[in-house]
Amino acid sequence: MSAQTLDKLEVGSRAKIVELTDGFQRAERDRLIDFGLTPGTEILVEFRSAGGDPTAYRVRQTLVALRRVQAANIVVEEVPS
Repeated sequence: MSAQTLDKLEVGSRAKIVELTDGFQRAERDRLIDFGLTPGTEILVEFRSAGGDPTAYRVRQTLVALRRVQAANIVVEEVPS
């Protein structure tokens, strides 16, 4: 599997987080880590809002909404369904 950013995945896709890029400010990065977005964690693309942004992701049994600009700074590897 090749790495890509989280914003590129379709609804229903599963992936494992590879890394959070340097595109985050420290406080924002720390907050995402607090939500469980850490390397090796599996993430599921649940649904997109009507306007397409934000998107809801299932992370460790918690639903987290991320804007496209945030998801573009999370590198993942897709996991086969």
